[in-house]
Amino acid sequence: MNTKMKVSISILIAASVVALTGCGDKKEAASPTPTPTTAGTTQPTSSPNGGGQVSATPTSQATNTPAASIKPGASPSGKPAATPTPAGTKGDAVQVVANPASVTVLVNKQNALPSSYEPNDLVYPNVPFTFNEKIEKRKMRQVAATAIEKLFAGAEKDGIHLAGVSAYRSYATQKSVFERYVSMDGEEKAKTYSAVPGTSEHETGLAIDVTGSNGKCAAEDCFGGTKEAVWLEKHAYEYGFIIRYPKGKEAITGYQYEPWHIRYVGNDIAKEIQTKNVTLEEYFRTVPVAK
Repeated sequence: MNTKMKVSISILIAASVVALTGCGDKKEAASPTPTPTTAGTTQPTSSPNGGGQVSATPTSQATNTPAASIKPGASPSGKPAATPTPAGTKGDAVQVVANPASVTVLVNKQNALPSSYEPNDLVYPNVPFTFNEKIEKRKMRQVAATAIEKLFAGAEKDGIHLAGVSAYRSYATQKSVFERYVSMDGEEKAKTYSAVPGTSEHETGLAIDVTGSNGKCAAEDCFGGTKEAVWLEKHAYEYGFIIRYPKGKEAITGYQYEPWHIRYVGNDIAKEIQTKNVTLEEYFRTVPVAK
């Protein structure tokens, strides 16, 4: 084989290697796009949310289980709901959670639900909303729906009248919401208050945005400091809910303060998070990385 032919073959081999390795970072974009929501479904006008990054394992005081035996987002049995990803790893890849139905699943900017996931126990909680239609965003998972009914009843006893704003959202609905915010404010700004589809807690069916019964300041900054917001901050944990995106924790959750967004995690974890004044990321001892 002459020298010219050897050089030509070497060039061809090098070009082939580049072509095969050059699209490794496109993995997320290759996820299948779900069928859009039906025509009768109204887009939520409330906050989107999500945040944080996994790198370690949690401690569960309630079960007195060693930290090494439970993974972030795991069920009480210890079955992991997400594959931990060390903070600062190249590309900070988004991990798809392994157990999306876990009540303790950690969903944030580094831990996404499968795009095809839809809870199989969604119901309409018997609480007032700021709208009358029985549509998607009125639903919650059964365990969270039962808990929110008790929370609303407890608030009523204290003279606090609440209303739901937005609960469950499908992947397709969250995709539409996020894209709308990107068109308004650009992607970088939108990501500070809106979740990329698959990474919104609303998709779990365990989260709900609430406001006062008059509907004022629904999912808006002015809700903070209201008597309803103050009551939620003090009492939500008694019913198994947490303020998912608390003030002063933006660098950990990756999202702005949302006093209206509460997430069901169960009574034991909610009480511990309230007592320690930590986020879900801190409770699971994950490395906080805001993106």
